Amino acid sequence: MDTEASDLLKRRVAAVINTSSGGCDAAAEAKLRAVFDQAGLGQATVTTVTSDGLEAALKAAIAACDVLVTLGGDGTIRSAAERCGAAGIPLIPLPGGTMNMLTTALHGSAGWEKALADTLAAPKLRTVSGGKAQGRPFYCVAILGTPTLWADAREAVRRGDLVAAVGLSVTAIRRHGANRLSYRLGENLTGTAEAVAVICPLVSRSMAKDEQALEAVALDPETAAEAFGLAMHAMMDDWRRDPSVEGAKVTRVIVTAHGRIPLIMDGEKVKLDRSVTITFEPAAFRAITPADRD
Repeated sequence: MDTEASDLLKRRVAAVINTSSGGCDAAAEAKLRAVFDQAGLGQATVTTVTSDGLEAALKAAIAACDVLVTLGGDGTIRSAAERCGAAGIPLIPLPGGTMNMLTTALHGSAGWEKALADTLAAPKLRTVSGGKAQGRPFYCVAILGTPTLWADAREAVRRGDLVAAVGLSVTAIRRHGANRLSYRLGENLTGTAEAVAVICPLVSRSMAKDEQALEAVALDPETAAEAFGLAMHAMMDDWRRDPSVEGAKVTRVIVTAHGRIPLIMDGEKVKLDRSVTITFEPAAFRAITPADRD
């Protein structure tokens, strides 16, 4: 057992639940308190909020705790990880959304109650590396370029809105090839491509979790249909098998385009400027996870 992690859990523990995330509801608070009580952490404080109150709740909790537990979706977890990293507070992130990229990487596919119970029973403190894109952190994967637009169509299908899915698919097809990216992966690998993906050691299939680099790959499908396939592989599969992929292990990536660059970071969509610099962050935040996840 990790003595430092166990000692931290004997101090001030706070939890923030975001019920707007889609994977948890108002009943989650009682369930979370029950797990705390079972582990002998009845002193832990629990705050339940919706998205509107999330940032204020995280700020208040981090200012008054030694360990933060967060239950929510990818955006909630990323915000908590960023704040915890800056404050030096360890985080126990729990899956309460739809994709749950970071929590799956740290806890596996276990539901949040089991993930928390296992963590409290045999806690281990670990340093999580990640990346930053123009100052915005990510901890699993960042995908830049037009193929990210297919994610909108996929989400529309998931919601059952087929009309919107068709419209978004047409938009993605029309924009295919219209905003190619110029890239520099590290110091030596340069070129142009339809998309660039940057993968953190936590989820990379070709790097150890403690490797001090990012995996960067340039994706250059020839057709919109191939772009769609790569976009799906980027989120769910191993893209290295695709012949249109070129990659390297790097600590810095620079991507430029004629227009603003669409980007998905850990499942969340953003749009950045025409030039994006991504850097490796060796100690993005500290997490407490079950010891048997190593």
